[in-house]
Amino acid sequence: MDPLTPILSETWDADRSWTLDAYVAQGGWQGLAKALAQPPADVVQVVKDSGLRGRGGAGFPTGMKWGFLPAPDGGPRYLVVNADESEPGTCKDIPLMLASPQLLIEGVAITSYAIGCDHAFIYVRGEVLHVYRRLLRAVEEAYAAGYLGKNIQGSGFDLDVTVHAGAGAYICGEETALLDSLEGLRGQPRLKPPFPAVAGLYARPTVVNNVESVASVPAIVNHGSDWFTSMGTERSAGHGLFSLSGHVVRPGQYEAPLGITLRELLDMAGGVRGGNRLKFWTPGGSSTPLFTDAHLDTPLDYESVAAAGSMLGTRALQIFDETTCVVRAVSRWMDFYAHESCGKCTPCREGTYWLKQILRRIETGAGTEGDLDVLLDTCDNILGRAFCALGDGATSPVTSSIALFRDEFEAHITGRGCPFDPSAAALFDYTPRRAPQALTAGAH
Repeated sequence: MDPLTPILSETWDADRSWTLDAYVAQGGWQGLAKALAQPPADVVQVVKDSGLRGRGGAGFPTGMKWGFLPAPDGGPRYLVVNADESEPGTCKDIPLMLASPQLLIEGVAITSYAIGCDHAFIYVRGEVLHVYRRLLRAVEEAYAAGYLGKNIQGSGFDLDVTVHAGAGAYICGEETALLDSLEGLRGQPRLKPPFPAVAGLYARPTVVNNVESVASVPAIVNHGSDWFTSMGTERSAGHGLFSLSGHVVRPGQYEAPLGITLRELLDMAGGVRGGNRLKFWTPGGSSTPLFTDAHLDTPLDYESVAAAGSMLGTRALQIFDETTCVVRAVSRWMDFYAHESCGKCTPCREGTYWLKQILRRIETGAGTEGDLDVLLDTCDNILGRAFCALGDGATSPVTSSIALFRDEFEAHITGRGCPFDPSAAALFDYTPRRAPQALTAGAH
């Protein structure tokens, strides 16, 4: 039996699937009509009953998050969709917005109705200009068809939607930094409390949800909470997009119930390239602790992955075979985190910089016997001490890779260089460039 469950991706292969006509022909916008026919509180309740958990990485119950908004006081309240997808390996929201933007917009309309919002924002990563343009056009079509604007479908419900392009900062994927950026400020995390539900955008009650979370709402309203809970596991209900990339024969988006295993997904994806052995993989993107082939049968749900020592995150399954140098991979990720740290807090700003330098030093053969202890000590001084999760996430691949592959790190140090051929791990032919020299300060 094929475990794939095409729901979010059901219309992706339709002709010009991104247009409103194609979406309506596939049954689109029926969820909004059904939502408008019932009180907003009932819509909130069906989402609560469905057990839908935030698909942006944290897995917080979506309906519960909506319920945190204070009672209406006559002022505005906002919905902000976090479409700032930018972590290495995470690539589910961008294809969803490209292939089916109307699904997201319908989810925005239903969510806004449920929480009493009359102005919603979709914050898109600025580099993905093609997605930004497609969303703008989709919003125009929805306005023209009467799904957005004044007195939607004669219900008396008004909603405006603004699509906003960010300036290209990974930190703006953190919800409070995103809100600051949306207000025109420098994108940096805010201290919490107050939480966005109480004082978010423009200091008003705000719900911040991920693209996939909001896009899951129309089907839940259409089919009911029991339909949704019939998939997945008891505490991780429903379906989700699993993004397979790297050393896999058929990379791509695989939509399946939560609780599926990597072994099942790899079988559908043709396995690891060239018949090679799986060496390590990420269950939820580069900010989650690494797994190995020993975790092939770990159910990919929030509880099982956490019990095994990692996080489900964004279900960004990056697959690495035996040709890959784990030191090189982690070093490249750390280059990203050091570059994207906003610099607001000292542990992350200074810690990611030194993690980057030490990893590069080890990779280039200039590492010392004490470097591994320094790496772990630096991670200890970042974890739990930063304003947001960027610092914590940056430590995950370092600590987990040393725990799983300490001998490989030591081989770089004692052998004075990397024992792997970097071109063997590449997906295409290329001439390796000489790695930049690492700083030697701090060497023991």
